[in-house]
Amino acid sequence: MSAIFAGLKVIDCASFIAAPGAATVLADFGADVVKVEPIGGDTFRNLWQTQGQPRAAENYPWLQANRSRRGLALKLGTPDGNAVLHRLVEGADVFITNTPLPARRRLGIDHETLAPLNERLIYASFTAYGETGQEADKPGFDSLAWWARSGLMDQVKGDASLPPGRSVPGMGDYPSAMAFYGAIVTALYRRERTGKGGHVSSHLMVNGLWSNAYLAQAKLCGADIPRRVPREQSPNPLMCHYRTRDDRWLIVSLLNGDEQWPVFAERLGLGALKADARFATGTLRAENAPELIAIVDGIVAGRTLGEWRAILDGHGLTFGFVANLDDMLTDPQVAATETLVRFENEELMTVNSPIFVDGETKRQPGRAPAIGEHSDQVLAELGFSHEAVAEMRAKGIVAG
Repeated sequence: MSAIFAGLKVIDCASFIAAPGAATVLADFGADVVKVEPIGGDTFRNLWQTQGQPRAAENYPWLQANRSRRGLALKLGTPDGNAVLHRLVEGADVFITNTPLPARRRLGIDHETLAPLNERLIYASFTAYGETGQEADKPGFDSLAWWARSGLMDQVKGDASLPPGRSVPGMGDYPSAMAFYGAIVTALYRRERTGKGGHVSSHLMVNGLWSNAYLAQAKLCGADIPRRVPREQSPNPLMCHYRTRDDRWLIVSLLNGDEQWPVFAERLGLGALKADARFATGTLRAENAPELIAIVDGIVAGRTLGEWRAILDGHGLTFGFVANLDDMLTDPQVAATETLVRFENEELMTVNSPIFVDGETKRQPGRAPAIGEHSDQVLAELGFSHEAVAEMRAKGIVAG
């Protein structure tokens, strides 16, 4: 049985993570993705070597965000380079870009230029702040447009007195990639019904507010958003996190407190508290929250995370733990769910895309391409002769 997107031709003319990430999911399900990047290479290739980034032997951001595609290095904005792109577009199903709008017009890769070449083309546009309004032409990263602009940076901090919480690289890009993938697949479904392509878009700002929609909707309904208090003053001790003896954090989320509180107290060895009038109801537990948090703090601090997981598991209690990336390497649930998968013919692993379709096997991830690694192959498929390719390479139109 063929992969879902077998035969689908995708042009990834994008950079960094959110837009290429959508192409990666299409590739996972069988699409033929061609990465078009400048002659000198995508600037994202250099991110891993900048100050403050983790050190590794592999170019890990490039490896993850640009796996399973072929690489074409092309000088856009020139007649010869754009002629190559136009031929590629004529046979493509999806064109993906996050190039800022002014640069698209300058390079000749805007929707108005490319759409007439192929009426079935899905032109997929990703931006920082949308394509209308006074900030339409403004560039931005997820730390700015997704994290800071959405209110998440203000809300997600230990308490209101602390500085805004810093993001980690890509934390807004990867979920935005999934929304962008959804936009593309929706357009492909419409094309199945109409035979026509079209323009689809998404942007970091709307994805950030969508991620913060619980509180955003509260504000839209006229609510006052409370300032976050220190953990020790949390209004709900059963929706809190507690430090263990080995300096890890156990987190509980007991929404059905009246039923779960007696069980939780029993498992903590605090059976006597079940009859304590201060904690008998949710309202009373909220009124006496600092006292109960202090009690639970003292108990949880006496055992390791592993011990608490064994004590609490299997009793209908909704709890978890604050994981670190070392945990990922040995987590049996991560292994059981194919959350990590191996690169083809390698022991090296990568994070799987978060969509699974019954009866469908994703392609095993392939290495992200070197600059222009497949230029000759792609150009030959487009009908360019060996001599024509050599001439374009001599003129600096293609590389690889």
